[in-house]
Amino acid sequence: MQKLRCIAIDDEPLALDVIVDYIQKTPFLELVLSTTNVLEALPTVESGGADLIFLDIQMPQLNGLQFMKIIFGKARVILTTAYPQYALEGYEHDVVDYLLKPIAYDRFYKSAQKAVAVIRPAQPLPIAEKPADTPGFIFVKTDNKMVKLQLADILYVEGLKDYISIQTTTEKIITLQNMKRMEKILPAPRFMRVHKSYIVSLEKTDTIERSRIFIGKDVIPIGDTYRDALFQVIEGRE
Repeated sequence: MQKLRCIAIDDEPLALDVIVDYIQKTPFLELVLSTTNVLEALPTVESGGADLIFLDIQMPQLNGLQFMKIIFGKARVILTTAYPQYALEGYEHDVVDYLLKPIAYDRFYKSAQKAVAVIRPAQPLPIAEKPADTPGFIFVKTDNKMVKLQLADILYVEGLKDYISIQTTTEKIITLQNMKRMEKILPAPRFMRVHKSYIVSLEKTDTIERSRIFIGKDVIPIGDTYRDALFQVIEGRE
């Protein structure tokens, strides 16, 4: 099938990297531009060079909603944001979908399939690919060696100032790997980032109470920007 030509726009480089990675690993999408400056995307959109835009809302030069008014339907849009309060206004602009950060790949894939159905209705929807088997372990660097950790043993990851702490069922591992790297190598939605400083194992979670997660005797806070995505997963919502 003909690929959808995509633009990724987000003023946060780390968030942009996630969307770019997702586009590049989705076989029916083609990345034509990624930028942290929304104005850089205008020439491509105006010339008809894009079918679909993954668009952040909160940006300094021009917010996503203002950008949609300017391009006036020249490309379809999937909004990506950490702020759920913009969802209703986004749908009033006839967006294809609304992805709430942090975005899991399976949710991104469903959204991309929806875009195909909207933009190329004559083409059959791509069949969801079976996810590649995930190894049951990861390696992390600690001191001058690589330590193998079984995913089933990991309770949660805590980001500290200059390093991270991985709490397992038997010990605490200290490593210089950062939270972004850990979020990438720990398979979602089995592991979810629930706070800027915490990634938790959902299968090891005992209780969720308001803004706290209980894993054994440990209490993990839930950050405001991560709450909706967490409950989407645990309640089985798309």
